[in-house]
Amino acid sequence: MSDHTVTAKKLTDYDALELAQALAEKSRITEKDWHRLMANRPARAQEQIATALVYLLKDNSEEARLRLEQAVGWLNRSVSAAPCPTHGEKKKA
Repeated sequence: MSDHTVTAKKLTDYDALELAQALAEKSRITEKDWHRLMANRPARAQEQIATALVYLLKDNSEEARLRLEQAVGWLNRSVSAAPCPTHGEKKKA
């Protein structure tokens, strides 16, 4: 048996919530990527769907539903990116 096999966990070793949380973290648009991805509809929908799954697995169906509606809005173009909150601010010396 190789060292990799001994130390690596299998997907079956994680519960559904742990996997969903990992997916949500991986799908999250970070501050560093915000300007590049803020209007990327598939990326925004993916972020919302992954987060919805976490809420659903935590028995918060209302928050899951809201996130899913947001995802659908990104996909059907009924929502758009809000302006960046830092635009228009003057930097303090």
